[in-house]
Amino acid sequence: MAEPRLTTSSYLVLGIIDKLGEASAYDVKVEAGRTVAPFWSVPHAQVYAQCDRLLAGGLLAQVRQESGRNRRVLELTDRGRRALRQWLADPDFVPVEARERGILKLWFGARPELLAPVQLAEHERTLAEYEELAGSVGELLTPGQREALEFGIRYERMMTDFWDWVRHRDERAQDR
Repeated sequence: MAEPRLTTSSYLVLGIIDKLGEASAYDVKVEAGRTVAPFWSVPHAQVYAQCDRLLAGGLLAQVRQESGRNRRVLELTDRGRRALRQWLADPDFVPVEARERGILKLWFGARPELLAPVQLAEHERTLAEYEELAGSVGELLTPGQREALEFGIRYERMMTDFWDWVRHRDERAQDR
């Protein structure tokens, strides 16, 4: 069986199923939304497609649940577990693609005085949520989860600093 081309979304699916032990595609979608969505979003349709690809490629195995709705549940095969472990052990750097809609709008001429207050407020709200989460469940997180949450906190601080700078830069320009 040829190794399917694995993408970051493939590894996201493998990682979530590994953490859960077994999961349906729906479970993967819910867990991704509950956990990694703030820093790595994946469209729902892509989760289902990845599950099918990984199943066809022999990295996942399918088990039908006897009880309940007889739904399809997936678990990692030895091959899938090896692929996930190899990916986790790979230290290669891949540049970050910052996909911030507000920044794109600025680039194309959006009015900073209208954009900055809304962006600042939303980033402040998200920062508060992350800091609250860190305070309430921080000790329950694995070291990697805590570090990912810390990344989110630092990112939101940087974005609030940036949008505050944009807002004040516009005010300073008006004073000239």
